[in-house]
Amino acid sequence: MTAPTASTEDHTAVLARIAEALERLVPPAARQVDWLADPAYVWTGGAARPVERLDAPALDLLRGIDNQKDRVVTNVERLAAGHAAHDMLLWGSRGMGKSAVLRAAIRAADTVHPGRIALVQVAQEALSGVSTLFALLGKVDRSFLVFIDDLGFEDGDGAGPRVLRSWLEGGVEARPANVRLAVTSNRRAIVGRSMAEQDDPINPRDLVDEKLALADRFGLSVGFHNCDQDAYLAIIGGYASEFGLDWEPGDALEWSRRRGARSGRVAWQYVNELAGRAGKAI
Repeated sequence: MTAPTASTEDHTAVLARIAEALERLVPPAARQVDWLADPAYVWTGGAARPVERLDAPALDLLRGIDNQKDRVVTNVERLAAGHAAHDMLLWGSRGMGKSAVLRAAIRAADTVHPGRIALVQVAQEALSGVSTLFALLGKVDRSFLVFIDDLGFEDGDGAGPRVLRSWLEGGVEARPANVRLAVTSNRRAIVGRSMAEQDDPINPRDLVDEKLALADRFGLSVGFHNCDQDAYLAIIGGYASEFGLDWEPGDALEWSRRRGARSGRVAWQYVNELAGRAGKAI
């Protein structure tokens, strides 16, 4: 048998280096997601990323939104139990706990029905991949709340609202039976306030109806409104008691005046300031 020549060995080494370089150019295969393992996931449009710990406040710390909280918690618990549940639109003022109450409701439902429900957050730019997500979730023996935060369609965007209607109304790409949608928005109508193709001064009611048409597809529509002074102080009082922080109502009101708003978010920011002053972590 003829021994390999030096040139043959060099050629083999070159081919090996080329193969190694090509392997480095190919991205590693995405890790298979276990849809039964984690309390939450993030959908990026073509793949999912697990979230091992769902960050959410305790339900009793969400003050000033008792009615809204009860309706959301009840609906999420039904979904976790495998019962009939609604798609949800949470709309209204910024910083009043729309997304916080959804996360808290998922955590609460998981304590009653361990492992039976998960939250899947979808960024608005990943909406085009939601049909793929539905196909995956429909095969899993678990309930899912697909969460789209701060949704709003620009004027002239007719495709987005139509797709969302299809998901809600049982079209060919509708969400499966074990999945419900939860959408938060700063306005009830979701679609833009000025729709050129519908702005008919002869029949302005048509414009109003069109704006509300998409919102009406949600079985549960919950409004979150600006909190008054008493509610704002109650929110702070609840957090301060929980974390052992001293505070003064006058100082809390001055904080809100400097921020130009009273909301749950502003209250939490003030509580964070209190903790910082006291040298505590929360």
